[in-house]
Amino acid sequence: MKILIIKLGFSETLDPEIGKVSSLGDVLRTTPILYALKEKYLDSNITWLTDESAAPLLHYNPYIDRLLIWDSFIGFQLMSERYDIVINLEKIGGLCALSNHINAWKKYGFRFDETTGSYDVYEGAEYALDLCLKHNIKKNNIRIWQEILVEMVGVEWAQQPYILGYKPKTKECFDVGFNYKVGTKFPEKAWSEESWKTLESMLTAENRTFSYQQGLSNLYEYIDWINSCKTLITCDSLGLHIALALNKTVIGLFGPTNATEVFFYGRSSHIKKNSMHEISPEEVFTEYRKADYRGDAQ
Repeated sequence: MKILIIKLGFSETLDPEIGKVSSLGDVLRTTPILYALKEKYLDSNITWLTDESAAPLLHYNPYIDRLLIWDSFIGFQLMSERYDIVINLEKIGGLCALSNHINAWKKYGFRFDETTGSYDVYEGAEYALDLCLKHNIKKNNIRIWQEILVEMVGVEWAQQPYILGYKPKTKECFDVGFNYKVGTKFPEKAWSEESWKTLESMLTAENRTFSYQQGLSNLYEYIDWINSCKTLITCDSLGLHIALALNKTVIGLFGPTNATEVFFYGRSSHIKKNSMHEISPEEVFTEYRKADYRGDAQ
């Protein structure tokens, strides 16, 4: 069973935006489909096509048999190969057209509509299309992102985990990590510097060790830093998903984005407000103490 996954991160799978910079968090939060596919197709051989910037999130992944990096020529290679299943989770027209032209028995995800010159979906992905095109459905969505992806590829959602291939080199040495940076795409997801400083004072008063975000220019170093923290307090960003993949306790801070789309796998929690300015340090500290107590009790 040969399976091809096309996920570079240029378009958020369940959001309307399409860009030229890979959304690394979107790539990582796609990995639960690997577990689901390997469960359903025990003899499967999975190829994943991705962007070079996202490759460190997928390198050494035991569920990926071949990792391909996008370039100007790779599409010609894929159109010369034959697959049983193609899963395209990109909405860029060229990648959708590529998916249409690859020889496969079954296809899932997004396709190219030759009439409209835009993306559409293969059978089974209609709800994903609604999330991308209909604002009211996206705004009121309460279904989990991973659940929608897993069901898009014809598998039942069973809380399949994130899968991160890279094995961090660090050990836990901080009680708390402050994952304060957000991408340039959504600056409104950031919590204020003043709030982080106030939270720092609260943790210091209780003799808790903490560390501000590190590894900003190297993805492997970033993963190592997250692994060095017992608990990660984070905005809605890549670090949140890496921490979940590493089975860390996570406290997610959500303002403009939808927290219900994230599945926290039972060990973590979140605070959701209309804007990040409404989240107080006191509220975050209280949530941290609850999480720390739960962790000690386990």
